[in-house]
Amino acid sequence: MSAREKILNGIAINQPELVALPVMDMNVIISYPDVFEQFKMMMQSIGGKVELVSNISVLKERLIADKASGNFVINAIANLGELDSQVASFTASELEKVERAYIKGTIGAAENGAIWIYESQMINRLLPFICQHLILVIDKKNIVPTMHQAYDSIEVAKEGFGAFIAGPSKTADIEQSLVIGAHGARSATIYVLE
Repeated sequence: MSAREKILNGIAINQPELVALPVMDMNVIISYPDVFEQFKMMMQSIGGKVELVSNISVLKERLIADKASGNFVINAIANLGELDSQVASFTASELEKVERAYIKGTIGAAENGAIWIYESQMINRLLPFICQHLILVIDKKNIVPTMHQAYDSIEVAKEGFGAFIAGPSKTADIEQSLVIGAHGARSATIYVLE
């Protein structure tokens, strides 16, 4: 028996007994007087921008203006107009010039500003991570107080991929200096539809 097999067998033998997950009362964990305001405050504290929009036509106009600028802009939201579905098969090198990506979010968590996006909403799973400026759109009614409630609202196994995204890319690994846009989107703007 090799050393590797001995180690793996030792680990297999010394597994702790399974313990049932605790039952949590979601009504007593965390609550906020205004879930949207908490979401907005958290998103802004991590480098994102939040704007409340009363009508989707405002977003349609912004998308049209962005596309007219000549930059590589991707629309992944059917309600805003024609989808740029051709990017589904694009490689990273073909997507590296994406200036803005408009993507619909499913659910948002007020406690940390995270928004769940299914792979189908991204069109291409690289899109939210490779674009320079990420535009996320979420309905105000789909912002919940906690991540527990967010996970209860989504089907993680529904598609092959999905992600919670909270603000623009950031790191503070180097000399404890916060760098925004280090390895992903340089900015994240969240439009909340009322």
